[in-house]
Amino acid sequence: MRLCVCLVLLSFILCTTAERPLLVRGGKFVQDAVGGAWDMFRAYQDMREANYKGADKYFHARGNYDAAQRGPGGAWAAKVISDAREKWQSDVSGRGAEDTRADQEANEWGRSGGDPNRYRPAGLPSKY
Repeated sequence: MRLCVCLVLLSFILCTTAERPLLVRGGKFVQDAVGGAWDMFRAYQDMREANYKGADKYFHARGNYDAAQRGPGGAWAAKVISDAREKWQSDVSGRGAEDTRADQEANEWGRSGGDPNRYRPAGLPSKY
């Protein structure tokens, strides 16, 4: 009986130790996702503050780029937020499919590591 209890405890310890890297990776993913969501929010705040005509795509690309630079969790958060925003925008605000397509192109460009400055309009203050 003692041997059986010892084997169960030993296997429990081994399983817990073996799962630790998975827990660490999962924690890092969540941390990156939260940071990525913050990057997206910061880009949105900057876009609202700048209130600069033609800068929408730049801020889309920049938010996705910053979030994706954090890792897989950040890229996942950027995709979820971007897709939800574009779904809402096309369904509720009625901006149209062409605007949604262009926004998604900028989102994907930023998420894939493309330079957000590709979409930067001339004259946008260097603060952004």
